[in-house]
Amino acid sequence: MFPIGTFLISVGAISGLSAVLALLMVIADATIANYGEVQLKINDDKEFTVQGGRPLLSTLMGENIFIPSACGGRGSCGLCKLKIESGVGAYLPTELPWISEEEKKENIRLSCQVKVKTDMAIRIPEELFNVKEYKARVTRIRELTYDIKEVYMELLEPSSISFRAGQFIQFKVPEYDLTDEPVYRAYSMSSAPSDTGNVEIEVRLVPNGICTTYVHQYLKEGDTVTINGPYGEFFLRDSERNIVFVAGGSGNAPIKAILSSMIEKGINRKATYFFGARSKRDLFLVEEMRELEKKLPQFTYVPALSEPLPEDKWEGETGLITDVLSRFMKSGDNVEAYLCGSPGMINACIKVFQDKGVPENLIYFDKFA
Repeated sequence: MFPIGTFLISVGAISGLSAVLALLMVIADATIANYGEVQLKINDDKEFTVQGGRPLLSTLMGENIFIPSACGGRGSCGLCKLKIESGVGAYLPTELPWISEEEKKENIRLSCQVKVKTDMAIRIPEELFNVKEYKARVTRIRELTYDIKEVYMELLEPSSISFRAGQFIQFKVPEYDLTDEPVYRAYSMSSAPSDTGNVEIEVRLVPNGICTTYVHQYLKEGDTVTINGPYGEFFLRDSERNIVFVAGGSGNAPIKAILSSMIEKGINRKATYFFGARSKRDLFLVEEMRELEKKLPQFTYVPALSEPLPEDKWEGETGLITDVLSRFMKSGDNVEAYLCGSPGMINACIKVFQDKGVPENLIYFDKFA
């Protein structure tokens, strides 16, 4: 019999060798390969001469063409999909979790994972050519909770932005202790679209998060920052259906913007907002939501705590937000849902809505990893 110890050692050696070879390939591609200038053809009518060797996402950004990417190009959000008609190799393992079989037939790729190595022809949705880069000044930073900050920015150049309530921008983080190159992260806008000269976002601190650490520990009022946008399909649909919002943490941002927009447009549909938090210290903008209830006669705000502390003296709803949602919802008839929060929360809520009879095409969501 083949000794199991020898087998394990062999597997370990092969795995180690594979890892070393993979590392050498990455280093070689980054330092030895010189792809020179290549031609990038977009939608048959736009051509650019670019330097080869970089990911398509950052190459396009260098030409002031901005593609949505919530993860900053790490291949962990799946938003930066583009159709590549020629000049690309086989799918990478990092792309496959995000690409459906139908998308494979259409040559849809993740632009953050595909490198521009030769002449390439791609398709970009026309609306993305309206996305702009903005210089802005931070005029206010407000602590909403111990780990969530609200950042309010005045647009400098261009000086105004047009967007739909619920959409997001990308925030540029400069080089600092946690990154040796600029990176982008996506944040939903919490400001109303009528406030065209400013952008407001809510940023929750993630341990060792490049952007969240920068915002919470380095960003100051008066600083000049760079953002680009708007992006996204998360916005209120024009219908007469009842609205159910569900969010947690900084997932509140787009819901707040949509509610503000409803007031400004005189939209008086029945709407219920379920907001999940662990304990009372994780709740924020409660008074603001109560004011919105007064301005929107058919709007109800339902905060719920999953682990209220004795000192909270909480008398409101308790339990996981999915349990609270299930208790309140008797039927999914004539309902459309808008969800924003962690992937786990979103997936659990989708199941509740589907169990109540809400069609999949009427459940809209933004996931924040």
